[in-house]
Amino acid sequence: MRIAVAMSGGVDSSVAAALLQAQGHDVVGITLQQWPREDQEESAQHGGCCSLSAVEDARRVASLLDIPYYCWNLERQFGERVIEPFHREYLEGRTPNPCVRCNAFVRFDLMLRRVLDLGFDRLATGHYARIVDGPNGPELHEGADPAKDQSYMLYHLDRERLARIAFPLGAMTKSEVREHAREFGLPVAAKAESQEICFVPRGETAAYLSKRLPVRSGVVVDAAGREVGTHRGTAMYTVGQRSGFGDLREPGPWYVTRIDATTNRIAVGRREDLATTEVALRDVSFIDPDPQLPIRCTARLRYHARPISATYTHGRLTLDEPFFGAAPGQAAVLYSGTRVLGGGTIAPER
Repeated sequence: MRIAVAMSGGVDSSVAAALLQAQGHDVVGITLQQWPREDQEESAQHGGCCSLSAVEDARRVASLLDIPYYCWNLERQFGERVIEPFHREYLEGRTPNPCVRCNAFVRFDLMLRRVLDLGFDRLATGHYARIVDGPNGPELHEGADPAKDQSYMLYHLDRERLARIAFPLGAMTKSEVREHAREFGLPVAAKAESQEICFVPRGETAAYLSKRLPVRSGVVVDAAGREVGTHRGTAMYTVGQRSGFGDLREPGPWYVTRIDATTNRIAVGRREDLATTEVALRDVSFIDPDPQLPIRCTARLRYHARPISATYTHGRLTLDEPFFGAAPGQAAVLYSGTRVLGGGTIAPER
């Protein structure tokens, strides 16, 4: 087949390209240049997955493999579809997952459509997830390596798109991928992992947001509405967080239980106050276009969270056991065994 490989300059996408070429496919490498130009200096400093250094690494691998290589500029679209919503969600008191949006609205939307329009049979990436032929069409399953599984980020994919996507690494562990990289002689074989949010330096989300958003300090209240301290701006916090406050008048630990951006207030409580068994979801989608409700499933309410048995029906997820810190804006992804059923975005309770 003629396959376009999304190459980020890391070991995963590089091995994906090498494996597909070794299998006899006609492979072309493509990197998406998404980094805002005004942040290129910061990009180079911490080496994000679409930084200039990443582009150069991808180009080196493509040259070694002797495959055509292109860099597509989607800076404007990435800004509109990922970065601006990321800022807006934080301003409105939610905690977004930009990697989910990037996969949904850039990589497997804009890029996939362009790849297919150019006559390619598939778009391949280095994601750790598996596409399995099921009785009703392609199914999305967890990757074989539980430590690297990225199916959570891909719940929005439908059967039509799954039929035109390839995940060559889905059945491998990370150590196996690095071993393949060494066997192929790839210059990125020992390259460190890329960070989760490509446009935010690792561990510096608060600093990044404080430079770009109009944040102001406000009041912290307890469950009874009593003022117990101050915060640095609602965009600096997420539900479940237990640090980063100003002076709190009573001993902790305190956890963020609610963020009200409209009134610029943050509510805090003890850990037990974070527990919930009822979660509202918005923008829900399923890989099966006509699921039969209610659905018994397991649910993951954060990327690396332990799955919890649950029942989903009509925008509401009922958990069999409490989850601590369901943050509005995060994805809740529903599974049946290793198969991804679909998911949605956690909504604040009214």
